[in-house]
Amino acid sequence: MEEKENIIIKLTFQFALDVISYCEELQIDKKYVIANQLLKSGTLIGANIREAQNAKSKANFIHKFKISAKEIEETIYWLELCKFSKNYPNANNLIEQLNNISRIVNKIIITTKQK
Repeated sequence: MEEKENIIIKLTFQFALDVISYCEELQIDKKYVIANQLLKSGTLIGANIREAQNAKSKANFIHKFKISAKEIEETIYWLELCKFSKNYPNANNLIEQLNNISRIVNKIIITTKQK
């Protein structure tokens, strides 16, 4: 039997790859502080979701997803700073991806709590 694709893992992995590319652009422009902050928070989203896949309990699973939700909020902050600052590359695609990921993560947390 074929295993069903885990959409949130796929989306957060692709997002992390896109964040890496965006941060490389920032580093070329010597925007190191925001590049480093964004790289950390943007890649931790998927890392925590991956960890949640092997959670020892429902509470641990929810906890990892809540950490991801916090990282999403931090990442949105850094991306919005980029969006509204002068001389930064366009961050709209990343913000759109992250809003979609955020909706899914919050739905997973709510659904898991109800089980």
